[in-house]
Amino acid sequence: MVLVVFFLVSILSSIVGSICGIGGGVIIKPVLDATGVMSVSAISFLSGCTVLAMSVVSVYKNVRAGQVKLRWKISTPLAIGGAVGGVLGKWMFHALEEMVGNDNLVGMVQAIVLILVTGGTLVYTVFKQRIRTKEYENLVLCVVIGLLLGIMSSFLGIGGGPINLVVLAFFFSMSTKEAAANSLYIILFSQVTSLVQTIATASIPEVNIWYLVFMVVGGVLGGFLGSKINKTLSEDRVNKLFILLMAVIIAINVYNAVKFGVLA
Repeated sequence: MVLVVFFLVSILSSIVGSICGIGGGVIIKPVLDATGVMSVSAISFLSGCTVLAMSVVSVYKNVRAGQVKLRWKISTPLAIGGAVGGVLGKWMFHALEEMVGNDNLVGMVQAIVLILVTGGTLVYTVFKQRIRTKEYENLVLCVVIGLLLGIMSSFLGIGGGPINLVVLAFFFSMSTKEAAANSLYIILFSQVTSLVQTIATASIPEVNIWYLVFMVVGGVLGGFLGSKINKTLSEDRVNKLFILLMAVIIAINVYNAVKFGVLA
């Protein structure tokens, strides 16, 4: 039964993540944290693997379809910065784990940061029509922004998240669908690097192999279905779905913060 729940969470999160360009980890991580069936680090690992599978399929489908063009000159340095940031973020996560020595306290910190990130993203999205955006192309700036995004996504175990969309919209004036496609490309880089680092440092947490298999399959199917659905939706509908999603994620993270706080 638990396997079925994990599979459903992975496929549904990956579908929505592929449509909105948030990767799906920002949904998977807090939802599975709320179940309390395994450690925070194990869920972060499973979430990252699922997001990697989804992003590979989604980027491939987007590039092949050619419906939304990737801004290679902007997204590639962002992705490279994100990959380096992913390594630093994972190191910061493990350092916090060792320093605190309390899995519940680490989970509470992650939940609180996620509340702040998704809350800020929700406010920006609601009022973005009134916000004057920029259109930077500086290579160094792109790498630095990507570095910060990578650190945040890896530390939180969300594989990208909604903050990517805000950054791409504000700093580079991308439309909702364009930001979603480029966000998935950036997420792909950071997740590959994160997985390689985990394997190279032999820091893979103890997880049942079937959880990994079911969630990766869910990620692949979610990426495929999400890419197809995205083509049928207007910018306005994607925006509304994203706003609804942020509200739900905030509610789940408030619950997790309280739960982990009590257990800590």
